[in-house]
Amino acid sequence: MSVLEALRALADPTRLRIMRLLASMELAVGELAQVLGQSQPRVSRHIKILCDAGLAERRREGGWVFLRAAVSEAGSPDTLGTALARVLVSAEAADPGFGAQCAEDRQHLGVIRSAREASAADYFARHAAQWDELRSLHIADGPVEAALGEMLAGQIGRLLDVGTGTGRIAELFADRASHLTGLDKSPEMLRLARTRLQHLPAGHVTLVQGDFAQLPFPDAGFDTVLFHQVLHYAFAPQAVLAEAARVTAPGGRVVIVDFAPHDREELRTAHAHARLGFSDAQIAGLLTAAGFDPAGDRALPGHELIVKIWTGVRRSERATVTEFPRLATQ
Repeated sequence: MSVLEALRALADPTRLRIMRLLASMELAVGELAQVLGQSQPRVSRHIKILCDAGLAERRREGGWVFLRAAVSEAGSPDTLGTALARVLVSAEAADPGFGAQCAEDRQHLGVIRSAREASAADYFARHAAQWDELRSLHIADGPVEAALGEMLAGQIGRLLDVGTGTGRIAELFADRASHLTGLDKSPEMLRLARTRLQHLPAGHVTLVQGDFAQLPFPDAGFDTVLFHQVLHYAFAPQAVLAEAARVTAPGGRVVIVDFAPHDREELRTAHAHARLGFSDAQIAGLLTAAGFDPAGDRALPGHELIVKIWTGVRRSERATVTEFPRLATQ
């Protein structure tokens, strides 16, 4: 990274705003355009300048392009990128006008994402009764469940099924879990899960309404955390897995079942997918950053898409995480 190129790239109010937005999360170019109130081609030109200077990085996913910061104030203290990131943090705090603009940008982003989450919630409410059938359109449940059973051999301790939906996967592993907790954001889904799981002992199952980015559970409360066809709904999967790491006991496992990268754009609009699958490198990076050691994966070719199962083991050291408000047990 050249100091002159980096400083030239930052010598623009819009690009400064982009860097502050990227400091907290990866964003789609379309999201940035909405927040900034500028056309997507104009925002793309700003992004090119930032990427050429080594300050940001692009990642294409189907027809969307995502952007992330390539520098961080938490990076190595003796690098130029870290120094520049810290200057931007200080600038937001010291310059009232710039700080107010950054705060407004984050509020606009929150509104955009809340609208998308509301649309996704509406989708789940409308399709709750057909959820198992919809999920199996891309691959039959049998091979996935068999592979999961093999990769989660033996007893699995305290199980958290994130995005439990109709409770199908929770039911599958109920007899191997010392206690089963199913979490879903949709009350309609939880009603179906409660019906499916009502034959299990009352003290063995807990169903909770909550958000996978703000898990309403104490630290280190689970031995196994499972995401079955759930992570592709996350706008910020890094935050979701950080929360999973927080609630997983050291030595515990995380299991992710999701699609390999694909180009089925209609899944965004018709089925509320935020991500068009994940590569092995993406998952490995997300797991490592969250506090898990990647522990293996398996590919399961489906009808049109490839389903992957990735596993990770929680490291002993505990990462510092934000304390989130606790949500009510339903």
